[in-house]
Parts: sequence; C-alpha cells; structure tokens
Amino acid sequence: MKYSKIPVAQSVVALCISKGITNVVISPGSRNAPLTIGFSEHPDIKAYSIVDERCAAFLALGMAQQLKQPVALVCTSGSALLNYYPAIAEAFYSDIPLVIISADRPVERIDIGDGQTIRQKNVYGNHILYSANLYSEAVLEEHPKDIKLQQKQWESHRHNEQEINKALNTAIEEQGPVHINVPFYEPLYDTVSETSLEPFKVSPDVREKSVTEDELSRYAKIWNSSQRKLILIGVQDPNTIEQQFLDAFAKDESVIVMTETTSNVHHPNFFPSIDTIIAPIEQQDSKEELFKALQPDILLTFGGLIVSKKIKAFLRTYQPKHHWHVDSKKAYDTYFCLEKHFEYSPNIFLTTFFSLTKPVKSNYFQFWNAIKIERLKLQRDYEDSVPFSDFSAYKCLLEKLPNNSLVHLSNSSTIRYAQLFQLNKTIDVFCNRGTSGIDGSTSTAIGASLVSKKQTIFITGDLSFFYDSNALWNAYIPSSFRIILINNNGGGIFRILPGHEDTETFNTYFETTHNLTAKQLCKMYNFKYENATSTEEIQHSLETFFDEADAPKLLEIFTPRIINDKVLKGYFKHLKS
Repeated sequence: MKYSKIPVAQSVVALCISKGITNVVISPGSRNAPLTIGFSEHPDIKAYSIVDERCAAFLALGMAQQLKQPVALVCTSGSALLNYYPAIAEAFYSDIPLVIISADRPVERIDIGDGQTIRQKNVYGNHILYSANLYSEAVLEEHPKDIKLQQKQWESHRHNEQEINKALNTAIEEQGPVHINVPFYEPLYDTVSETSLEPFKVSPDVREKSVTEDELSRYAKIWNSSQRKLILIGVQDPNTIEQQFLDAFAKDESVIVMTETTSNVHHPNFFPSIDTIIAPIEQQDSKEELFKALQPDILLTFGGLIVSKKIKAFLRTYQPKHHWHVDSKKAYDTYFCLEKHFEYSPNIFLTTFFSLTKPVKSNYFQFWNAIKIERLKLQRDYEDSVPFSDFSAYKCLLEKLPNNSLVHLSNSSTIRYAQLFQLNKTIDVFCNRGTSGIDGSTSTAIGASLVSKKQTIFITGDLSFFYDSNALWNAYIPSSFRIILINNNGGGIFRILPGHEDTETFNTYFETTHNLTAKQLCKMYNFKYENATSTEEIQHSLETFFDEADAPKLLEIFTPRIINDKVLKGYFKHLKS
C-alpha cells in the first residue's frame, strides 16, 4: 500500500477513515496528488474519478443523501473548487453532509502570479458549516535539530489535526457541508510504503436531545383547546416520522395533514396534492369565506422546504395563531409567524407530545376531506378528456413506476407536475429542493444509484437534462439506472407564469426553445435509447423499460410545446367547477 510522503495528507486520509468516510469522489488534478494517492490506494476507500467538478460534487451529494453520512470530495487548486459551489449550496440548505477537501498552494504563493491559484481560504463562506484552513507541512530530509523548529512543526501538525477533526465532526453532527483547504509544497507525488502516523482523534457527539413533559405542557394545552390544526410536512427522508404518529394525526377530526411528494409520508386521510385544494378556491367568489374556514389555529410543520407557492401565499395571508416547527437543527420563518422551534427529532418530540394531547371534536377534517374527494372526482373526469401533453405524460409514467423504487425528480416543471398525482406509497422520492436549481439533478440521481439497493429512476425535463448532460460522462453508472426525459422543446414552465406571450424575446430568453434530442448523447455514453410521442407509446415502452438490462436506459417523451400550458390551466379551471 502507498501513502503520500506528506504528513498532512496522511492525517486527512486517516481521520476521514476513522470517522467512517468510505466514499471519496476525486476530480483529477495535480496539486491534489497527495490526497488522491492516499485515498485511491487505501483498501477501505471506494474512490470515484469524475472529471467535471460540478458533476462530481452533485454525484457526491446524491451518495451522501442516501447514505446519511459524509462523502468526501477532492479537487486540485484554482477554479476547480468553485465548480463545487452549486452542490455545496444545495447541501447547506438540504442538510446533506459533504466534506470538500481542496488542495492549495502555500500561502506565500497566493496572489503573486502563479498559475491555477486563487484565494481559497473561506471561499464558501456563506454556505458552509465549517472552514478548516490548514498549514503547509514541509517534508524535510532530516529531522530538525533545532528545538524551536521541532516545536513549530509539532504545533503546525497538531493545529492541522484539530482543524480536520472539527470539520469532520461538524459534518457528522450538524449534517451539512464543510471545507478543508490543504496547501501543499512540492514534490507532490512522493510516496512511502508505511506510515507511523497516528493522528489525534476527537470523536463526534451524536447524542440526540431529549424533551420533558414540562417543556411541552403549555403547548399541549393550546393544542387540546384548538379545533383547527394544520400539519404541513415538507421535504424529508422516508421513515423520518414513525407511522404510529402519522396514524394518530389522521384519526383526529381537528387535524388536516398536508403533504407533498417529497414528504415521503402516506395515509388515506392526508392531503397530498395541496394545490388542488388551494388553486380552485382562488378563482371562486366565496374564496374569502373558504380561506377563513381553512385558516388554522395551529400550524405544526415538519421537514424542509415546501414546493407549493400557493400554500405559502395562503399561510402568509391567513396566518395561524400559532406556528410551531419541529426539527433538531433549524426552523425557517417561511410564513412570517413562527412562534416556537422545537429543537428535537420528530419522533422524540411526538413521543412526549402525544402523551399530553387528546383528539378534539371538530368538523375541520370532515369539511375539507369532502372537498378533497370532490376534487379527485373532477380530476379523474379531466384526465379522461385531456389531449396528449405534459399533464397526460406525467400521469401515465407516474402510475407505471415500479414498487420499492427510488425516484429522483428534477426541479421546475417535473417536481410541480408530480404534486398533482398520488404516487405509489412504496416509492422513495427525492429532489434537490435546497436551492431548487435545475443544475446537477442528473448527477445527484446517479450518485444515489451508486449506493442505493433500490432501482433508481430519474424523471426530468429537457432543460435540466441537457444542462447537466456531462453527468453521463461517468464510468460507474449501474445498468439498472433509468432516465425518463420529458422533452417539450424548452422551459415550458414559463408559459404558465403571468406575463407570458409568444414573442421572440419570450421564446429566446425565457422559454429558451430548442430542437435538441438525447439520442446522440445516449449513443455516446452507451445508454439504451427509446422515445415516445403518445400515451400509447409511453405505456408500451414502460412495459419493459424497468426490466434488467446490460446498460442503463433513457426514455425520451416528446410532448407538444404549445398546448401544455393550456392543459394545465384548464385542469385548475375544471377543479373549480
């Protein structure tokens, strides 16, 4: 086995391994050679080589998202680490543990005109949980005899190990991105076959915070005296909230539970398509009366960011008397009325909270459940009459997804269409909703497929797919991976926004129309390619699309660009009736 001859490189590798980091995504370069050698040569490390740094970072994000433990990213100096930034911002807002390890030049070589050199210290400042700026450690031919020099070497090395510990522990404890910047002197490629290094290790503190009845009793009294409680669940991993607690909410007549596809919770009494409740009310003469009937006394929120703009607008206008959020890490004041942040995991909070609460008699659930049932009937009627479009394509493919699969959704239209249909409850759903960008969605899904035992299916729009097409430049994609690409020749979501009109400016700078297809990309990257232009062709392709194969597959569905917005607007208009 080979080790870099540079002590700080040995420390980084050893401490990563000691804290359970076993997956490392390496962006090829020269300045990071000491790290690349150390990680790629170690038998406990699974190393991946990804040339495009933006793709590499999102790949690591997808892996860490599924593993719930840090994945390391290693890159050279200069602009390489700037290309990691979009994924780092996503990790920051989605609470995904990434460890970015960037090689650098020694401090005296910065801003003197050396190539591939930028100011790397604290470069991710606003979107990082911890920045560890290490000292250079020179490799001397002989052990120094000067006592002061010996002391200086020891202090530098101990500083580095303390900083590495702090960064890695922060990623583990707080579940988010950290940055370790490592300046190296040349030579970079010298190795040794053995190391006597035993780095100083500080273990992370992963104890969960407990809650007492006394802390919750005041809030339980408010709960027990309120007849309208709205539970709103945002982005969260599957099985975050135990089913017994979800069932208890569902049995309470004074509770409505609203969810989204990315909430990963299911119950027949829940309201999974929020916009099908809110949007039709906006168009009714009695909207003021109905919105006041929906206005909750208590808003109890779980999970991360919410997709629906309509529920945000409703709750900002018709604010609850009390808004409480449950999360061990953070709470956003999304509706400008946050009263209490319960800093506990949902299950720890609910175990104690339910021991203090009781069901409350109310017609809140009954009234809105009747409306939900009526809207479902109207939706089925509309589905039977709608022409082929994005709407009908998404309905068809979402119904055909295989049981127990892992589904990644791209942002923009895809995540919004998915909210309109009830998905199979055995499916795990993920989407990069931290920053809600279209960049990196394909790479994230591929990263997830590398570490998940479930078949991974990526559903995407055309702009998101072509934007991240370098994601397919990857030697590790499993043959079970599937991409379903809805190609409507542009950013169709812009056609449903206020102010849309068919002009050259709109088509070029907003919708960005194009005539691209994924066929040649599939040929270049060894994907099996299929296409469909009708509901019947989609159904036919999906009969065998998810079956085992010797290569990953892509199904490209072409939908008519011009009518998609009319069909979607017609859907909400029909629900009003």
